[in-house]
Amino acid sequence: MKIKVLGSGAGGGLPQWNCNAINSRDARQGHEFVKPRSQSSIAVSANDKDWLLLNASPDIRQQIFDNKELHPHEDGPVRNSPIQAVMLTNADVDHITGLLCLREGHAFNIYASDRVMSTLNTNSIFSVLNKEKVHRHTISQNEPFDVTGAEGSLGLKVTTFNVPGKIALFLEDASDSKNFGSSEGDTIGVNVEDIATGKNFYYIPGCAELDAPLKERLIGADLLFFDGTLFTNNEMLDQGLLPKTGERMGHMNMSADNGSLAAFKDLNITQKIYIHINNSNPVLRDNSPERKQVEDAGWQVSYDGMEVNL
Repeated sequence: MKIKVLGSGAGGGLPQWNCNAINSRDARQGHEFVKPRSQSSIAVSANDKDWLLLNASPDIRQQIFDNKELHPHEDGPVRNSPIQAVMLTNADVDHITGLLCLREGHAFNIYASDRVMSTLNTNSIFSVLNKEKVHRHTISQNEPFDVTGAEGSLGLKVTTFNVPGKIALFLEDASDSKNFGSSEGDTIGVNVEDIATGKNFYYIPGCAELDAPLKERLIGADLLFFDGTLFTNNEMLDQGLLPKTGERMGHMNMSADNGSLAAFKDLNITQKIYIHINNSNPVLRDNSPERKQVEDAGWQVSYDGMEVNL
């Protein structure tokens, strides 16, 4: 099973279009230690031919261009694509708007929870995806299913599960001061298994905390892609970027006693990779002390074009 990181950044990517904070400025100017990153998505294939996307980034057109595995097959019809299915982990703008770029008559399947699928179904702009060709499948948590595309099975089995998180920003209910209208299904994690080999991995790009059920599920995993949005809870505030903490945004920070570095320390996960990394996060600087800290703790920081094979 091959996994390609199409985009490793959080919403806005790096550099963010309207940001001149140090990371965005240096990435824009070509600083050798700050690499540009597009918004988060990965692609998975069991046969190097048919691909499942986990989330559809607004940057998907460029991501397809940058990864030849996703180019049209040369021996296929004039219009074709190896992208056979898309699995959505939430309804955040940086995870669903790429669907609108896949509208040119290509047949594929969309998988999402009932909460996320309702967002697509109630927003008429997503009707640009012809339902006769792009089939929408509402999936239940903790019920494994074989991923299919227009041409049949992709050889992948997916199991989804609820994780602590928050409803998408544009769907927040301001009258609910506690959880902003969030409910189960707004944020899910994904386990992807290669049916032929049994190899599997976890993809959790958004998570508010490592609660007991999630911790139990992840113990001893071979590979985990996990929410790396912020390094500290007050990072956005301290840099004057946004009046919100990581906690308010529904993301688990890397550092501090309640952060992911501490929480995952003794879970015996073979390979841990941060993804969905915000442009404010100092780990995006290859030579930063924060980068050294996460690497010393056994984590990798994902980058666009990163490839992992299981």
